[in-house]
Amino acid sequence: MRQPTFLEGAGVALALSLAGGVLYATLKTLLPGVPVLRLLIAGISLAYVVYLLSRSPERVGRVTAAAAWLVVAGGLWFTHPPLLLYVCIHLGAIWLIRSLYFYSSALSALADLGLNGLSLSAAVWAVTRTGSMLLGIWCFLLVQALFVFIPKSINRKSGATQTGPESADRFQHAYRAAETAVRKLSSNH
Repeated sequence: MRQPTFLEGAGVALALSLAGGVLYATLKTLLPGVPVLRLLIAGISLAYVVYLLSRSPERVGRVTAAAAWLVVAGGLWFTHPPLLLYVCIHLGAIWLIRSLYFYSSALSALADLGLNGLSLSAAVWAVTRTGSMLLGIWCFLLVQALFVFIPKSINRKSGATQTGPESADRFQHAYRAAETAVRKLSSNH
């Protein structure tokens, strides 16, 4: 499967921000402000999670991840936490899904967590400066699209990636220790 690209992410950002802006403008006339925001956050988060799961090269656990997201979102809907906590939990769910499906190292996942914080900051900045929910969603998702530039694995030089006499000596040492352990186990029986 083809990995997601920044342009694809920007296209998703444009589509979701247009849909979110229109829905927000329409629903805020029918419902009071906070339920509309919660509904909008949940809907955009669901759409983005579906996008991420559909673009992931991993096939295992997609239904479980989607079901877990639905359980968390349903729990949030019924418990009514403060709006900032509500947003942060949805953002955490997006981060967790990306960390599980797109990265293989903790440092990459931490870089993605920083990107999530940056995207939330960009969205808050855009909404407070312009008053436009469409621009807030656009800024949030456009920064989210940058996740494709985070490497799958960020590792410092480890013993497993070294080549040369040092790694050969370590291997020989481990091999001899394993042989000694097998001899001791076999001589006891």
